[in-house]
Amino acid sequence: MNEIIRNAHASVAHTSLDPQDWSAFRALAHRMLDEAIDGIADVRARPVWQPIPDDVRAAFRTDVPREASDLAEVYREFAEHVAPYATGNVHPGFMGWVHGGGTAVGMLAEMLAAGLNANLGGRDHMPIEVERQIVDWMRRLFAFPDSASGIFVTGTSMANLMAVLVARTAALGTLARQHGIGNDGALLTAYTSQAAHGCVSRAMDIAGLGTDALRKIGVDADHRIDVAALRAQIAVDREVGFKPFLVVASAGTVDIGAIDDLKAIAELCREEGIWFHVDGAFGALAILSPELAPLLGGIELADSIALDFHKWGQVPYDAGFLLVRDGEQHRQAFAQPAAYLSREARGLAAGAIWPCDLGPDLSRGFRALKTWFTLKTFGTDRLGATIARSCALAKYLEARVLAEPRLELLAPVNLNIVCFRYRADDAVNREIVADIQESGIAAPSSTTLSGKFAIRAAIVNHRTEEADIDALVAAVLDFGGRRCGDGVIEVEAPPLAAQ
Repeated sequence: MNEIIRNAHASVAHTSLDPQDWSAFRALAHRMLDEAIDGIADVRARPVWQPIPDDVRAAFRTDVPREASDLAEVYREFAEHVAPYATGNVHPGFMGWVHGGGTAVGMLAEMLAAGLNANLGGRDHMPIEVERQIVDWMRRLFAFPDSASGIFVTGTSMANLMAVLVARTAALGTLARQHGIGNDGALLTAYTSQAAHGCVSRAMDIAGLGTDALRKIGVDADHRIDVAALRAQIAVDREVGFKPFLVVASAGTVDIGAIDDLKAIAELCREEGIWFHVDGAFGALAILSPELAPLLGGIELADSIALDFHKWGQVPYDAGFLLVRDGEQHRQAFAQPAAYLSREARGLAAGAIWPCDLGPDLSRGFRALKTWFTLKTFGTDRLGATIARSCALAKYLEARVLAEPRLELLAPVNLNIVCFRYRADDAVNREIVADIQESGIAAPSSTTLSGKFAIRAAIVNHRTEEADIDALVAAVLDFGGRRCGDGVIEVEAPPLAAQ
């Protein structure tokens, strides 16, 4: 027996993945942290974004690494081949998609979370209490009852899907989870605006209801859902035998940041007995700003709200969130008893409702920690001021566009998104966007409004200043002038990132 034990011990010796030299590891770790901090502190010294060279891309087409490599060498490859070619949303000149800029505080919190390596699917441990505290904070911010539930997810696309599933279960009953949606499910219809995010259609698809069951209602001149048309469509659908069950309103549409009339929609949904969900991916956090919060009037009446802390909340990716007014209805949509998930009166398996009862994931990261650090460190007042500042910068860009005859404003500026173009055709404006991105000066995105290609500037980064707006405008005029032969305005590009 002793021989067997000795042989078994020998077969598993030296398999730990911990460093053999902790001092050397610590020194390299400090260097990594120092350089990561430098990367944020000195972000203006490099381009917003730069194309990936062919040889760098090719370096990531190698075979599976069978043999071990020195950590310092792996880090060198990251520093030279990955970090310089990231999306660029840490940079104040990133004004493309609605991406938050993150913070150094959030980066440190993410490191601490990785060190704990906690699984927040369930069980009785403090990381779950941190998440529960944020759920409680969100209840208070949005004036939801104490019985409301909440859960961290990857992002609002997942949160919107989960809201559809909760609304579906509320409409069909919990037996639908066992037997399928059946004939009654085939009659369910949902409603949103033509300006809503595409993930709403995808949610209907994944939920088994089909995208045809989503009625896309027209918008008014301010790109808000036409409530009268919504009411009329619901009436038509009821008349022919459909069962309206869900309205998805937008608090910050993807194209221009419009906010639907949430109070009117809430009243309509209450009259019709329909689940009222708000897609507030970035706009919902306007609740943190006393100046902007009135624009969200009615959001407190929603049955559920989806939002992203990694946008206006400046939390590092990813940190989406779903808040549901009726916590029991939320649980009924996802809870699934299993012997290996049994709850005990004491010990590690104790605790109240576990997060895995409120969503599809059993394995869940500690997203709440970086959100908790962000909220605790900066406070909602400062975060709200940052959000209001981004909207003020959008107004500044709007004024610059309106004052420049060569530029055209294509939509009202509701929050922090400005859609405009150089007075030329779509092809020229498409090239302007690519020219600016490749120059490293700024990173706008694009969309199409009323059939016109638009340069879209979404100002989300807390580091963005008037000088960054001026650089974007100058770059549009410069590249537009070059394309159209209208003259050239000299624009100084940022230095190339260190190779």
